[in-house]
Amino acid sequence: MVGLVPFRRLAGLAARIGADPADSDDLRLQKTLLVLGGSFMFIPAGIIWGIVYFVFGEPLAGAIPLSYSIFSTISIVIFAFTRNYRFLRFSQLLLILLLPFLLQAALGGFVNASAVVLWSLICPFGALLFGAPRDAPRWFVAYVVLVVVSGLIQPFVRLVNNLPPALVLFFFVANIAAVSAIAFMLLYYFVGQKDTFLRLLRVEQEKSENLLLNILPKEIAAILKNENRTIADHYDGASILFADMVNFTPLTAAMAPADMINLLNEVFSYFDSLVEKYDVEKIRTIGDSYMVAAGVPRPCPDHAHVLARMALDIQAYVRSNPICVDKHIDFRVGINSGPVVAGVIGRKKFIYDLWGDAVNTASRMESHGAPGQIQITRETYELIKDEFVCERRGKVMVKGKGEMETWYLVKTRVTDPL
Repeated sequence: MVGLVPFRRLAGLAARIGADPADSDDLRLQKTLLVLGGSFMFIPAGIIWGIVYFVFGEPLAGAIPLSYSIFSTISIVIFAFTRNYRFLRFSQLLLILLLPFLLQAALGGFVNASAVVLWSLICPFGALLFGAPRDAPRWFVAYVVLVVVSGLIQPFVRLVNNLPPALVLFFFVANIAAVSAIAFMLLYYFVGQKDTFLRLLRVEQEKSENLLLNILPKEIAAILKNENRTIADHYDGASILFADMVNFTPLTAAMAPADMINLLNEVFSYFDSLVEKYDVEKIRTIGDSYMVAAGVPRPCPDHAHVLARMALDIQAYVRSNPICVDKHIDFRVGINSGPVVAGVIGRKKFIYDLWGDAVNTASRMESHGAPGQIQITRETYELIKDEFVCERRGKVMVKGKGEMETWYLVKTRVTDPL
């Protein structure tokens, strides 16, 4: 940890050079890495490298890495005053591309210069790392051209230089090892970034998937993701349940808004757990009204039985919940069965909804029902009468429908295995 402190200080200093408050996190990181590499790593290395060549009697070769350090320093100073990142990036890439080639020519070709032109390969790698991926192929082509040119001019350069064979061998090993290490680290970085990106992408996909499934049935969500068509399906047999809180308006006047929301959230969250238990489809909530359907979008032969069991669980919960008891809360529940059309409407904030007379009638069963009761139509009664105890209410005048014979669902005839 102690050894990391100087590096962190250098990184902090590099991050302040040419910093712009409007920079994104990615751009800020690219600037820091480029300044850190160009100023605090390559510039001192260029000075040391140049001094070594001067000591061994190669002044022209020594002037080249020293000139790199000078020009690199100038570009960073300009960047510090102008914040022109494109200029900094281009100048640094051009320097690292050209100067190793010139150094190799000055020392007498591939062998005499210990293949120092390999350092030019850092240029296209740097283009990838520092935010110019579209330009990277062109930088790589330029690198290949310089390597080819190095081969073509080999017969015309000096045959020997003043460097001892041991130093030439040392530079061979150092050049190959250093460039290979940098290439590996860059590749390692990119692979790590790719894995991180894919992991974050999977997390975001899961979030989006869960959010979509909280809005739409999974079958409908799959269609929306994979197909571009209008979703509208007809179902011959389905059952619809409406549950509505009695005297909701006076209750809202007597309770604090936060308390009312917490109450609705607690009650409807339990209803949601019943939706999962019975594998039915929650269609929507509007205020204090809760709508559920069975048989859509997954056909279900016992759709009426499933909603009957859920309705009984709803009323049992309301009667036993301490808050509902304390606030004298009751629910009217209405159920009807019949054919429906189901589909998705809208392009933004879309919903999965149901249409048809069966839906309207189910809503009427709730609104014309009695507090604490589950009112069902003849269509539903005929489907469940053998397994559930139903009490005949008689004929009820229903808005838009006239007189309708209805029943109250009371209980199951046998112990329900669920």
